[in-house]
Amino acid sequence: MEKKIYQVCVIGGGSAGVMAALRTVLNNDECLFFPGTPKDKKKSRAMWVRRVENMPAHLEYKRGIEDPNLETIKWIQDSEFKNKLYLHKNVGVTSLSKRSDGMFEITTSKNEVYCAHYVILCTGVMDVQPIINGSIEPIFEYANAQTMDYCLICDGHHVLGKNTAVIGHNSGAAWVAIMLHERYEVPISILTHGEELNLSDEVEALVEKYKFKIIKEKITGLQGKERGILSQIDFENGHHLKVDICFVSLGMIVYNELARMLGADLDERGFVKANTAGETSVANLYVAGDLKANTRKQIYTAWDHAVSAANDINQKIRKLRR
Repeated sequence: MEKKIYQVCVIGGGSAGVMAALRTVLNNDECLFFPGTPKDKKKSRAMWVRRVENMPAHLEYKRGIEDPNLETIKWIQDSEFKNKLYLHKNVGVTSLSKRSDGMFEITTSKNEVYCAHYVILCTGVMDVQPIINGSIEPIFEYANAQTMDYCLICDGHHVLGKNTAVIGHNSGAAWVAIMLHERYEVPISILTHGEELNLSDEVEALVEKYKFKIIKEKITGLQGKERGILSQIDFENGHHLKVDICFVSLGMIVYNELARMLGADLDERGFVKANTAGETSVANLYVAGDLKANTRKQIYTAWDHAVSAANDINQKIRKLRR
């Protein structure tokens, strides 16, 4: 018997994935939805975000991204569109391929195979963490308390009036330091964590102009006044730096494996290239959220990408029906 072919498959359960699923069902299209396994979620940015202060209506949630997403999925399941959502909780997608007839085959972590006309990939990214004494665990309690931050747009305002450090060694990290200093006029230390500083001429000139403190020794420990409240960074030479907040700027891990399986075009950093509607170089494969190249990595931009992709797919579906 021929497998059921779903209209749209959404892979990834962050802000982009949930919005893609919501917009798809509100367009009255079928949505096969894989928000990911617990392991997938632990690797996602959403796990690190407790409060979202730059987003209206998100402040009431303890878990600033995950709680609103769960609420949205529950709303769909209770709505008149519930029969349009085919939700597979705690199931991962291990491979993605395209048949000769243009249909996508989605293979799951349970070795089940599903088919869909269109796919929206929302698998996102993860920030690279500093390895301290052979582990990333020392960072956890501070990241979750937002005294160890990652996103200049989401969290830059946290530095106001505080002694601030930035972990990183290239021009991208230095630009984070420069923008924080220019916006909030705070003292900045750049911590290269044992790496050589590698800056462009323009960035190096600004670093010197603003008299940033550069510490090249490896970080050996993080100290806090109380749980989650960062107060000191220790270095291998026995020195210490008193800080209130630290930004990590070591790059991103881009979860582009499924896009690569289909041969989608990537940029030099591994983000997936797409047109304004989110369609990639592979016909009917769309991308939304942090995975998409040349975009800001924000909740509201993820929503916009997801809506654009779902609406473009809906237009194609409606056109085929005419």
